[in-house]
Amino acid sequence: MSQANPYRLNSKEVAKSTEEWLTKRGVTKEQIGQLVMLLQKDYFPELTLAECVINVEAVLSKREVQNAVLTGIQLDMLAEEGKLLPPLQNMIAHDEGLYGCDEILALSIVNVYGSIGFTNFGYVDKLKPGVLRKLNDKNSGEIHTFLDDIVGAIAAAASSRIAHRKQAEREAIEEALGDNEA
Repeated sequence: MSQANPYRLNSKEVAKSTEEWLTKRGVTKEQIGQLVMLLQKDYFPELTLAECVINVEAVLSKREVQNAVLTGIQLDMLAEEGKLLPPLQNMIAHDEGLYGCDEILALSIVNVYGSIGFTNFGYVDKLKPGVLRKLNDKNSGEIHTFLDDIVGAIAAAASSRIAHRKQAEREAIEEALGDNEA
């Protein structure tokens, strides 16, 4: 007879740890919200930073997002400490251009809210606005090979979430107006 597995994941602990590690690594929800605002302001001029942050929080509440954040941050930290085996150590430490695992991990976040997130992610990944510029600074002594892509992906996913919800709101209004005309 097999013994029962005593391991039980505490979801609240994972969520709390995700937020704490983002903060420890210098990223706030407001900074991610500013990226969301950049991505969505032309489409939804009435959008507020508070609404963007609410959508960032919704993205961060997803377990697969938390897993990606914690994994990426740990890999960055291990690279900072020189604890990865060569050649991986050098690839992550120098954010090697042909090393794409950081983007692949980030794309797992982008996928949470549909394919529209891909274009948003590609845009902020190329432009590196706001907090992404700081995370991408190679002179700080910190390694954020994974985190810069993860933060961009969170912003892209939150932007996608907004786009989907705004479309649903628009359709509901049109439907209600159509019902009133009948």
